[in-house]
Amino acid sequence: MLPVLWTCHSCIVTFSLHAIEPGIVSFLQVTMRERLSLWAVFCLIVAFLPSQTESVAVMSVDLGSEWIKIALVKPGVPMEIVLNKESRRKTPVAVCLKENERLFGDSALGVAVKNPKVVYRFLQSILGKPADNPQVARYQKHFPEHQLQRDEKRGTVFFKFSEELQYTPEELLGMILNYSRGLAQDFAEQPIKDAVITVPAYFNQAERRAVLQAAHIAGLKVLQLINDNTAVALNYGVFRRKDINSTAQNIMFYDMGSGSTTATIVTYQTVKTKESGTQPQLQIRGVGFDRTLGGFEMELRLRDHLAKLFNEQKKSKKDVRENLRAMAKLLKEAQRLKTVLSANAEHTAQIEGLMDDIDFKAKVTRSEFEALCEDLFDRVPGPVKEALAAAEMNMDEIEQVILVGGSTRVPKVQDVLLKAVGKEELSKNINADEAAAMGAVYQAAALSKAFKVKPFLVRDAAVFPIQVEFSRETEEEDGVKTVKHNKRILFQRMAPYPQRKVITFNRYTDDFVFYINYGDLSFLSEQDLKVFGSQNLTTVKLSGVGSSFKKHSDAESKGIKAHFNMDESGVLILDRVESVFETIVEEKEEESTLTSKFWKCLSLLCVCACVCVCVCGETEAEKPEEKSDAEKAEETEADKKSKPLKKSKISEDITVELEVNDVLDPSTEDMEVSKKKLQDLTNRDLEKQEREKTLNSLEAFIFETQDKMYQNEYLAVVTEEEKEQITGKLSEASNWMDEEGYTAGTKELKEKLSELKKLCKAMFFRVEERKKWPDRLAALDMRAASMTSSIHFLSFFLNKEILIPEGDQIFTEVELKTLERVINETMTWKNETIAEQEKLSPTEKPVLLSKDIEAKRSLLDREVNYLLNKAKFAKPKPKDKAKDKNTTSTENSKANSTEDAEKVIPPKSDDGESDF
Repeated sequence: MLPVLWTCHSCIVTFSLHAIEPGIVSFLQVTMRERLSLWAVFCLIVAFLPSQTESVAVMSVDLGSEWIKIALVKPGVPMEIVLNKESRRKTPVAVCLKENERLFGDSALGVAVKNPKVVYRFLQSILGKPADNPQVARYQKHFPEHQLQRDEKRGTVFFKFSEELQYTPEELLGMILNYSRGLAQDFAEQPIKDAVITVPAYFNQAERRAVLQAAHIAGLKVLQLINDNTAVALNYGVFRRKDINSTAQNIMFYDMGSGSTTATIVTYQTVKTKESGTQPQLQIRGVGFDRTLGGFEMELRLRDHLAKLFNEQKKSKKDVRENLRAMAKLLKEAQRLKTVLSANAEHTAQIEGLMDDIDFKAKVTRSEFEALCEDLFDRVPGPVKEALAAAEMNMDEIEQVILVGGSTRVPKVQDVLLKAVGKEELSKNINADEAAAMGAVYQAAALSKAFKVKPFLVRDAAVFPIQVEFSRETEEEDGVKTVKHNKRILFQRMAPYPQRKVITFNRYTDDFVFYINYGDLSFLSEQDLKVFGSQNLTTVKLSGVGSSFKKHSDAESKGIKAHFNMDESGVLILDRVESVFETIVEEKEEESTLTSKFWKCLSLLCVCACVCVCVCGETEAEKPEEKSDAEKAEETEADKKSKPLKKSKISEDITVELEVNDVLDPSTEDMEVSKKKLQDLTNRDLEKQEREKTLNSLEAFIFETQDKMYQNEYLAVVTEEEKEQITGKLSEASNWMDEEGYTAGTKELKEKLSELKKLCKAMFFRVEERKKWPDRLAALDMRAASMTSSIHFLSFFLNKEILIPEGDQIFTEVELKTLERVINETMTWKNETIAEQEKLSPTEKPVLLSKDIEAKRSLLDREVNYLLNKAKFAKPKPKDKAKDKNTTSTENSKANSTEDAEKVIPPKSDDGESDF
């Protein structure tokens, strides 16, 4: 059952109060209190409503290493997976860059087999990585066809496409995100700019910033980067809201995808909130991961195994491993083979024309596959142990283990995992492929102002601890000065976020420097630490500290406060740094607004009274006795002593200079260059699509019209001269297409198509008119005939051949005569126009036009609708009961005068009425 989701269009007032800012809502409430008219308030609300053409749909992108899944929420569509152009529910993360063409998804993979050099895949593993990171070397080993080079400015890498063009991983990912946005917009049939994007939970700060940069290049507004395991947990909880109560339930999600594996422990329970009462909540308690354990590594081993088998067959003297194109074919077959072996004990791999027109065929068993990946399967329990350690739990506290990710379908993975967790079975009660995308799109709807969803609280957790480090010079008892290095934990491991923290430096009176670094990462292996990269995040240089102390030398220092924020995307931000002081001031007596207004009014009344008294001259104000100087001095001193003292806070903003130490972000100029580079490619793609569309239209028009010139209905409406002219131009255009048309520009193709359409326009018009005549004329005749019958029927009543009381007649004779006149005029026009048309040749422009026939029928409909509406709302006139009663009594008295003496008056009931 889908979760309840209300769109903004359900109620205009509900939408307006939900969509506009809280301050405006308060203003509206104030105006209502002031009793403005309802119309004025409504106009004010509408003034702040978004335009109906404004985009309200939101999307989610589940950004995996191999696949991308897109989900959508729009008015009328609660949550839906977006289908790609091949009508598939997931799309490969792949982009193909040819010299004059760009392809994505399955189309790009199709090119990868023929020309792997121009297809870029598995970009997630090198995002936010310096050139010397082991992940970069690993990527180069897996894809030797690409030229990865170091960016001397940032220290990261870029793909060298040609001497003139190179693309960073962020730019390539931006292309894929922009393509995803296009798919969602086609599905939603409206523009989309807001998105929630999933990232692996183990992504550090540099990797998260890289994804945000890619989204910015793509023109997407990121509502949130949500960890993929958190999105899965949210999807699970949303569909099981009724099962969540105040008792904590611990669930483990084991997610093995193509590139990595993550185990996550989640606690579900209801909690009380001030804003919305008791609501369900999920809290991430523990996360364990393996960055390189996934289905892709299994496929690579199968690929190498197939290459070995081919070499052993000795059908070629060349080593297949040195042929990039052949290895790309083997990788594609290995991917298929892994899937088949998950359901079968053995299967035959086969590739036609693997290399040098040599076919390849070999049988592979599941046991052979498991032997190839034995060390990989030994690593399956690792993330489970790490997650339990991070959550400080044991497996007995875990109620169930749920499988997520496509690679968990490998039987050996399930066998090893089942033994590791010690459960009776592994749960498979969520969609392993789409759970993250669906959870992320629910979060997107919750964050969007255009939708209202049932609250589900999410408390994510920071996998890596972050601390602040600073050094301070201290003086020992013997007078020797030493430098003391200090560390303060900012966010502990598995600390919930979003969350704000403040660090106070108490012993600095001048400008200083502190550092933001990762905390204790001893839980990572040596290899993971190398992949993790720099453990130093940012150097923070503060200036203006000393001047703030000089400015407020008479105040007490409360330290230098640094305000940090780990936002919803898990990105750490230093909001501001301030120097805080405290001073003592006399507290002014504050009185309520109501009291103040009361005394002001009272004072005004007193003044008015005094004025009245003085003017009227009834009495004279009594002057108070003047006090001596000594008495005044004593009162002043007493007032000073009696006035309370108050502590006042003073803050001065400190200038902050940040120096990034992990991975340098691209400059604003670099980002603009990247955006322009992608926009130029997009414009080129759109131009190419427009040209291909025009080319196809021109080609189809030529072939279809040439065929029509042999059909009788077209031959009947053209003269020989006109036929020769049209066929000649079509033949000329066909020859031009063969020689020059396929290289012509869009403008030239459009002009050629327009010229041909203009030439054939009169012929097409005559044929279309002759096709429409029978149906349109038949409809006109039928309408006129039915209306004529109705007129005769109603006239029958009006002529009093059947008596109807005058007050009950709905239609007047004038109205029926008018309708009859319209019918007669219409039929006269039809007969005269048909007769005139019959005098014309089929090759001449017709005078009987389908639009005129339709106009005449519409005129009849209008007249009929007038009468129908009159009949619909007509009410019979009330009868004059008194008149009817007198008439009846008179007639009865005349008819029954001789029987009056014999009538018996019936008895009356208790209420005085006759009881029959």
